[in-house]
Amino acid sequence: MQVKEAVLLSRDMVAGQELQRGLKARHLQLIALGGIIGSGYFLGTGYVIDSVGPAASLAYLLGGLIVLCVMLCLGELAVAVPISSSFVTYANDFISPSWACGVGWSYWLTWVTYVPAEMIAAGIIMNFFFPSVGTLWWAVFFGLIITIINLSYVGTFGEMEFWLAIIKIMAIIMFVIMAGLIFLGVIGKEGFMGSSVLLGEGGFIPKGSWAIFLTMVIILVNFQGSEIIGLAAGESKEPEKTIPVAIRNVTWRIVALYVIPVFLLVCIYPWNKAGLEESVFAAALNHHGFQWAGGLFSFVVLTAAISCSNSGLYGCTRAVYALAREGMAPAWLGKLNKNSVPQNATILSVLGCWVGVIAYTFDTSEVIFTYLLALSGFTGAIAWISICWSQLNFRRRLEKSGYDINKLKYRTPLFPYLTHFAIWIQVACLAVIALNEELRASFYIGVPLLMIPIIWYKVWGHKLKPMDVKRVKYEDLFKV
Repeated sequence: MQVKEAVLLSRDMVAGQELQRGLKARHLQLIALGGIIGSGYFLGTGYVIDSVGPAASLAYLLGGLIVLCVMLCLGELAVAVPISSSFVTYANDFISPSWACGVGWSYWLTWVTYVPAEMIAAGIIMNFFFPSVGTLWWAVFFGLIITIINLSYVGTFGEMEFWLAIIKIMAIIMFVIMAGLIFLGVIGKEGFMGSSVLLGEGGFIPKGSWAIFLTMVIILVNFQGSEIIGLAAGESKEPEKTIPVAIRNVTWRIVALYVIPVFLLVCIYPWNKAGLEESVFAAALNHHGFQWAGGLFSFVVLTAAISCSNSGLYGCTRAVYALAREGMAPAWLGKLNKNSVPQNATILSVLGCWVGVIAYTFDTSEVIFTYLLALSGFTGAIAWISICWSQLNFRRRLEKSGYDINKLKYRTPLFPYLTHFAIWIQVACLAVIALNEELRASFYIGVPLLMIPIIWYKVWGHKLKPMDVKRVKYEDLFKV
């Protein structure tokens, strides 16, 4: 019996209630992009450019390389063991249950606190168009919409995410075309710009090479959401076909939708004018006389916020669902409704989001937002490291059992070098956080959020029985 077939058989036997495989290949690809291209991309890129200068494009390129490595590791695992909330279960099976408990709960808390930020961003934008309605009410309205969608059949969620992601992608493509024409002097009043803007304010790396690494955590925050491909593996049709295609396409689209637009942006707009006051993409087009860009990008940021909230709620719900199935959360969080959706896990996540919405509404100083942004970078990197670490142990266990690696339907290339690179480059990024005063708070919050569930599981949690009481040992499955 091949390993993939054996693993699927074991999961079918023990799961009882199963999530439906209602996500198509196009859904899977754009769900990940939906989590990646949030309002933080359109609004937060200005912070990165202001901190790094034109070399921000190199920082995004390095971030894209990290994403590629993580996705290649995830691809091998997700095809061999296509289960929902995958990286939590992978960590449980291939690292340790206590580590899985810590990673799962910290990942859940990250999205529960980040989704409200997107909802508030949507409310702020709607308040611009309809000032008579408060931001909080718009945030509540959008929160109700994404709650209903996430409690519905998973195909409905996938379809909405598909079209919201299409809007964001089209906006970025539009910017790339216009920025390219501005650079060449075809439109606008500047004429051919050459390197006058790119190198005109202190050169390509005005703040030194070290600045690139100091902003990597924020860039990785922007890229978070790509791991949702793994979370959705258990609900995708023909995962052995759709997951490799989705990972390959999403990775290259990330590079195309981040690196190319940012490079063109710093070619047509002085980096020292970028900031967080407005979308830097809209500011660049306004700078060249296209005043309508502000309103258009406000709408795009709105769709980005809704889309990211939608996919973020999906991701954290599947994470807490996995924790429940593994005995690391109350069993009632692992129950499914008539649509085969983890209803209780969704409701708990939504309630957590409402607490965040209220906190953001009353926090006019934006201190909470800054801390949670840094926290997202920390816990997101921990989740990605966990994915690569799980793949490393998965492959080692296969080799130790004498399993023929060539039988795997999808294999991580350049193993183990690529896997080790992905792990240690992210460890380096976390180490850099300690040197960035603005982001250092993520350690103060993130480490306890990781360690408390680990300690709880070691002391009390390991006594609880998982819902999947008939679990089959992987060592038995790997025997040919």
